[in-house]
Amino acid sequence: MPRIDIHAHIMPERWEPLHERFGYGGFIVLDHYRDGAARMMRDDGTFFRDVGRNAWDPAAIIEDMDSHGVDIMVLCTVPVLFYYWAKPEHTLQWAQFVNDHLASVVERFPDRFIALGTVPLQDTELAIAEMERCIRQLGMPGIEIGSNVNGVNLDNEQLFPFYQAAESLGCALLVHPWNMLGADRLGRYWGEWLVGMPAETALAIHSCICGGVFDRFPRLRMLFAHAGGAFPFTLGRISHGWRARPDLCNVNKTRDPRDYAGHFWVDSITHDGRALEFLLNVIGPERVAMGSDYPFPLGDLEHGRFIEELPLPSETKERIFWKNALDFLGLDRMRLARYGSNAANESSLRTSGDNRTSA
Repeated sequence: MPRIDIHAHIMPERWEPLHERFGYGGFIVLDHYRDGAARMMRDDGTFFRDVGRNAWDPAAIIEDMDSHGVDIMVLCTVPVLFYYWAKPEHTLQWAQFVNDHLASVVERFPDRFIALGTVPLQDTELAIAEMERCIRQLGMPGIEIGSNVNGVNLDNEQLFPFYQAAESLGCALLVHPWNMLGADRLGRYWGEWLVGMPAETALAIHSCICGGVFDRFPRLRMLFAHAGGAFPFTLGRISHGWRARPDLCNVNKTRDPRDYAGHFWVDSITHDGRALEFLLNVIGPERVAMGSDYPFPLGDLEHGRFIEELPLPSETKERIFWKNALDFLGLDRMRLARYGSNAANESSLRTSGDNRTSA
């Protein structure tokens, strides 16, 4: 069956030092210290991460895709490059550069890649304008956004015009954790990534539910990375709190949080078969799409091998491996038939499954 990776990352190979261009620091510099290897460094010299050629070279990415049977990869930027903290006009310039790069990768390899753009979400007006450019001019089906905007949760009403525009455009939103809550306590044992990210994503979903985002924008398509983080296991507690303390939890007159479990999508990155089975029971088999977080070490770099090995119905596996990705992206089978290296894709994508593209 076709296989779509809904969550993968890429960055440009090179860019000018932004602290020199904008006149202040905090940005990432890519130090190519040897062929095929680079260090992501903050411009004050602080080390952030080692990356290899498959972080920027589409040909290297395609080699990995072919070796793992991945037909299509959905690419987005690396969250450390969101730059929501910078001056909005500077983040806009950077976002335009990144989005043009993403579009160029898709243009070079239209049968293998789909791209999700980035926007200066700290300025709603600029974010809407760049989202419109991504959708209408660059042909992208969606945008990647952070789980918060400089500490402001996703239920903040300042973001509502952005959601309204995304809903009107049919723009899918992939929510990726970043700027994690409690980061000052998570410095040891890689805690910010192992514990902070799941908690951050759970808070983002919780905010959207109790903040009425899903009620106010019922056609908005959102996917939360890393299997929804800690949210699936926390849902029972959140639901109980909604009933036990409505004065604190239900201030926006929402429904029981359990009712929203099938409204949004998550990727499949659980690293555990039993956790994935639980996720399917909580979120629903129509709302889990295969993702890898490629090319980073916390990702599922076997691209769904553990899913193959689970005793799941074939229809469920089809949904996870490609159908649910189409629903989230808002792409119908006929349009996607032009993507993918598998010669059988065209007929299978054209004839299989329903054509629902929104929640």
